[in-house]
Amino acid sequence: MIIFYKRRLPHWQLYNATFAITSRLNGSIPVDKILEIKEAYKFLNKEKDYLLKGEYEAQKRDFFLKYDEILDANANQPYWLKEPFIAELVSNALKHYNGQHYHLWAFCIMPNHVHFLITTNKGAPELKKINQNWKKYTARKANEHLNRTGKFWQEESYDRMVRDEDEFWSQYIYILNNPVKEGFVKNWEDWKWTYSSPDL
Repeated sequence: MIIFYKRRLPHWQLYNATFAITSRLNGSIPVDKILEIKEAYKFLNKEKDYLLKGEYEAQKRDFFLKYDEILDANANQPYWLKEPFIAELVSNALKHYNGQHYHLWAFCIMPNHVHFLITTNKGAPELKKINQNWKKYTARKANEHLNRTGKFWQEESYDRMVRDEDEFWSQYIYILNNPVKEGFVKNWEDWKWTYSSPDL
């Protein structure tokens, strides 16, 4: 197991493990909300020694659910992933290393963020590198298309290691139903930028 820390979120790598990952466009969460989230997370970690283990884990899950709710509200620009060229670029990039570095189970590309579910393969680069590769490539191509410069993706992605089969199906269903939950479509199959592995 490789454990590394970057910024304020812990990131875990275990080969042949499954991860639910969220990457968002730079600037898609207002600064005041980011600070609010960070302060709440800092406070939770200070209090963890006074909480039962199960209670701490439950509160940590609630914390990250709030983070996802802000993202899923899609209330904040930029919305570059709404552009078909850019959505397809991201879709193809996520599929590119499927079978080589990881098994891609599902993804959903929303207007300002993307959720995906993968199982890393033995010998694959660490998760940080996998994320850096597709984000670097798509950022360059998207910026060219938009005739802009500067950060495209938020530097840090949120990744959660999936602990068991129940959590796997919960994450899988959550990803597929993201556009349904936000009222973009009635059925997940109708959202062009949703993917489900043929294996499922």
